[in-house]
Amino acid sequence: MAEHHFHLKATWPGGRNSDGFIESTNLKTKISIPPEMDGPGIGTNPDEMLLGAAATCYVITLAAMIERAELPLENMGLNSEGIVDVTKGVFTYKKIIHRPEVTLKENASEEQINQLKKLVEKAEKSCMISRAIQGNVEIELEADISVG
Repeated sequence: MAEHHFHLKATWPGGRNSDGFIESTNLKTKISIPPEMDGPGIGTNPDEMLLGAAATCYVITLAAMIERAELPLENMGLNSEGIVDVTKGVFTYKKIIHRPEVTLKENASEEQINQLKKLVEKAEKSCMISRAIQGNVEIELEADISVG
């Protein structure tokens, strides 16, 4: 069994409305509570970072699956939305909606288009971050698949 270790250092100077800093190998940014939650909105925040982790994991997983299947990819992108519910002062990360936009080249066959539709679904279930939050955060897909 192989294990990969990732490390992150966080500094935080004080109270709730301060801003701190996080640093890992390829990530260096200020952090604070977002303005939607009455914070200063400096840098990023846990809500954006969870959304970013889920979105990047999904799009990289999908890209790898498309490559392995040798589908004639023209281009792809992703828009994702995170929804946080606040009920009686309790913040709960409720849902992430991934909206992948994938275009196959003009010569794509019907079989390849159908295979892509399956991969769009499979990538979400295969993504490590999706599996980590499964049962806690609902993940929804709204795919836009086309042929160039």
